[in-house]
Order: sequence, then structure tokens, then C-alpha cells
Amino acid sequence: MVSLDPIEFDSEENPMDKDMDPIIFYPEENPMGEDIAEEEPMDEEDIKLLFKSAGLDWEEIKRENEEMELDLEGDDEDEPYIDYIDRLESYQTETGLTEAVQTGVGELNDIPVAIGVMDFEFIGGSMGSVVGEKITRLIEYATKQLLPLIIVCASGGARMQEGSLSLMQMAKISSALYDYQSNKKSFYVSILTSPTTGGVTASFGMLGNIIIAEPNAYIAFAGKRVIEETLNITVPEGSQEAELLFFEKGLFDLMVPRELLKGVLSELLNLHSFFPLNSNSIK
Repeated sequence: MVSLDPIEFDSEENPMDKDMDPIIFYPEENPMGEDIAEEEPMDEEDIKLLFKSAGLDWEEIKRENEEMELDLEGDDEDEPYIDYIDRLESYQTETGLTEAVQTGVGELNDIPVAIGVMDFEFIGGSMGSVVGEKITRLIEYATKQLLPLIIVCASGGARMQEGSLSLMQMAKISSALYDYQSNKKSFYVSILTSPTTGGVTASFGMLGNIIIAEPNAYIAFAGKRVIEETLNITVPEGSQEAELLFFEKGLFDLMVPRELLKGVLSELLNLHSFFPLNSNSIK
């Protein structure tokens, strides 16, 4: 049982005020000397009136809360991770690809190149940790081997299932590109196909020495729906298409149809002093 003996503090020991009277209080008692009555809980009618005065619909809010509680009760902490793994396996089976980008080295009209090609069919070409790592390693290889670099972009942006890890890929790839482009013997061509959006546009998609866009390509950082819902404005039709961005904004260096792309790339490589391994094999 707690003692109710008074506890006394001598004001003379208080260096701030020598004239203070001793302070006395009793534990477990109200120092103001008043009894505090326990407040009775509000009934539902009072709550409804309170919400109504604030312009809110209590019944609607109550129903939404009940639905949210049911959703939370049905969630399994491991379920999102399992769903993501299942989705990866499903896309790998359907597309025959391991991830949303394929990287490697090859020859373009006998000119050695390092190339990466994104595939929108694989989870919207989204950029997760594996995509970021593959592109980074491709850039690092091109840096060591002094190869021209070509990346064909087609992406909906960062992969939301991986959270902040997917966002980190933008900085990682951009850092590798900085090292690559600081070398005098480097040449990076970025090819933007439809769609190219989100983190890809915000990073390596717009860092090419030459940026090429395909006609009628949808190119943006944030999509039309996201902008309209977030900023509550209407995005004009065609404002995120390659033609307007090229002719009116000058966002790209070239706009090239796909059937002409190989010849244009070959000429660009020649102009930047990259030549075929066999000088007689220019096509």
C-alpha cells in the first residue's frame, strides 16, 4: 500500500527562488485539491451530432472503418511477398524472359556494341533491383571494354513491389553512366520507345549522348492519370507524345522510325569514331 505521508521540498534549497514557501503534495491526490470526476463515454447519438456539426457522415465513416478492419484481418504479412514471387514466375513462364531487360554484347554492322533492351511485356518493363543490376553491369562492362552503349527503353517506371530498392536503381545506374561518360572513348545512345515513363525517364533514359525517340511514342515522367488525380488538373491530349516533345520542346536529338534505326545508329557510331572490325564490311 502506498504511504500518504506528506513529501516536503524546502524552498531554501531552491537556487532559483529563496522566498518560495515549501511545496507539499500528497501522492495519489489531486494537487489542486479538487476531485476530478470521470467523464462518461459519449453515446452513438452524441457522436453522430459531433460528426454532423463537422460536416461529416458518421454512418459512412463507420462503414468504411468496418470494411478496412475486415481487409486488415484477412491480410497475411507474407502474402504480398508470395504474390510478387508468383507473379515473377508467371511472367517468366509467359514471356520466356528472366527479367524486364535483356543485356549483352554484339555487333551492329560489324561494329562491336554493348546493348540493353527493355521489354514492356514483363511486368510493364518495370525497373526492379535485377533490372538495375543488369543495366549497371552492362555499363561497367562497356566502360572497361571501351564499347559504345545502346539502351532501348520501354518501361512503366520503378517496380512498386520492391519499394525503395527499386528507386535506388536510378542513382546506381546514373552513377555508372557518369563513370562511363567521363571516359573520352565513350558513346551512349538512348532509344525511347512507347511507353517510357517514371524512373527510367528520370534517369538513364534521358542521359544519352544522343537521345532518339520513336514516332508516336508515349514519353513522360508521370502518367496522365497520375498527374490529373494528384494535381487536379487536366493534361492536354498529345502533350506527352514524342512529336510534341520533339518539335515544340526539343527534348530529343532525333526522331527515327524503327525500320530506319539500324542505319542511323551505324552512321552515328561511325561519326563518333567507332568502325567495323573488318573495314570492308560496311553495309
